[in-house]
Amino acid sequence: MYAWLWRNLPGTTWAKLLTAAVLVLATVAVLWYVVFPLMEPMVTLDEVTARK
Repeated sequence: MYAWLWRNLPGTTWAKLLTAAVLVLATVAVLWYVVFPLMEPMVTLDEVTARK
């Protein structure tokens, strides 16, 4: 998959690196600001179970 993406990005090596970095940052931003807040009510990380 990564090889396919690399081959299909336009430009020289430096342009491909910059484009790939922008794509990674955009993906992280969408996950952080959209997906994770929507998933937060479904994930209960603050409930602690004590062992007896």
